[in-house]
Amino acid sequence: MKIFDRKIGDNYPTYFIAEIGSNFDGNLNRAKDLIGLAAESGADAVKFQHYTANTLVSDFGFSNMNSVITHQSKWGKKVSEIYNDASLNKDWTEELFNFAHNIGIGFFTSPYSMDLVDYVDKFVDAFKIGSGDITFHQILQKISKKNKPIILATGASEESDVINAMNILSLSKNDICIMQCNTNYTAEESNYSYQNLNVLKKYKELFPKAILGLSCHLKTWTSVIASVSLGARVIEKHFTDDRYRKGPDHNFATNPKEWKLMVEEVRSLESMLGSGEKTIEKNEKSTVIVQQRSIRCNKNIAAGDQIKKCDLDFLRPCPENSLKPYDINKVLGKKLKISMKKGDHFTLKNLQ
Repeated sequence: MKIFDRKIGDNYPTYFIAEIGSNFDGNLNRAKDLIGLAAESGADAVKFQHYTANTLVSDFGFSNMNSVITHQSKWGKKVSEIYNDASLNKDWTEELFNFAHNIGIGFFTSPYSMDLVDYVDKFVDAFKIGSGDITFHQILQKISKKNKPIILATGASEESDVINAMNILSLSKNDICIMQCNTNYTAEESNYSYQNLNVLKKYKELFPKAILGLSCHLKTWTSVIASVSLGARVIEKHFTDDRYRKGPDHNFATNPKEWKLMVEEVRSLESMLGSGEKTIEKNEKSTVIVQQRSIRCNKNIAAGDQIKKCDLDFLRPCPENSLKPYDINKVLGKKLKISMKKGDHFTLKNLQ
């Protein structure tokens, strides 16, 4: 997979998406500032959301949910008002797209209507499909025909929902990243146990050609570290310059200082994970000598003597040319070419 100028996959660095969402607070210059901060902090791309309240939410539906409690209920306004306030002016799209590219990072969005899919197409490097639209097969079909990389979040969905969505998206042979996600955005510590990161293993089994990812809505990045160790190559987190600003997405977002630390820790983890091939590493070759055992004389032995088990000890160190304990059958019953002192290690050259 390639988004803008970054390649994504098992042999490439983890790809970081700064989800700005509504955190630009309705201000174009602030949106640009956040893009700049994200780039400086190590993000590979920024993501926005394109929607209009009337094509996304029903005030009637939300006001008649009876006892169902959602995080939207804490907003204190009609849901449509919140979405109208938080929406991105689509006329800014091209300017933001160019701004992001000019400072060297990718730009994409989650479009939440058919018309907006068409509108943003020429201004995005990829399409992100939010968890809530995983069952909106009509928009999945439309996005799949745009022949661009697709990132699919899978929060609040059953395995069957995910399989159905992936079947649709795969028809057009697009590069796809499938993200584990938990859509409870309260960022409470009680949510940690619901991240279910092992789903990434299942996704690897079900969709071997897809890139794995994580869309994280926690304040910490422990889940990010864990998901990368499980094979995630794309990470998305909300981004802000100030978690204490008013707005629906600031509270659980990551600030620039935290973002830099997160990226640094993942880069360290990547170097720790290595190739997966078990071998003696360069920095431990000297420790082989001092930590492993070699076959040694436990007494003086004269040249021509036949070696018996009682003549031997298995002791550290283990010089490069020495015989190791598993070589004992190469030693027992053999005669010495030269005399050896107590403590000397055996080599094949010592034996007749």
